[in-house]
Amino acid sequence: MKHHRQELFFNTDTRRAFVNITSDVEEAVAESGVVNGFVLVNAMHISASVFINDHESGLHNDFERFLEKIAPEKPYDQYDHNNFTYEDNADAHIKRQIMGREVVVAITDGQLDFGPWEQIFYGEFDGKRRKRVLIKIIGE
Repeated sequence: MKHHRQELFFNTDTRRAFVNITSDVEEAVAESGVVNGFVLVNAMHISASVFINDHESGLHNDFERFLEKIAPEKPYDQYDHNNFTYEDNADAHIKRQIMGREVVVAITDGQLDFGPWEQIFYGEFDGKRRKRVLIKIIGE
């Protein structure tokens, strides 16, 4: 069985962002030489996410509005986490929990085995600092 490990690094200009990383994952799959197997794509930070959905800006705006309703950024003092740690990112932890930590995608004939319109995204909820995503590929 083959395996391949790679990291992606992000430092977004904004506090929140959705970044399409599908081509990065496809490149990692090609480099791995795995023809049939699985790829795990994992946000390695507790205020960021990796998820699969459509690459459509209206939908991403909907995600932003939905997440802000569920876990609004402000006022910061509404969250115990912020009050205990003197940080301002409790909302980012909650948003990550909702959007998910990682995805697993099948690799078939050397390609990501997606359904219609599926793409892989990095979701940033407390940006403006360096974070990473792990890509781990296993198979034959």
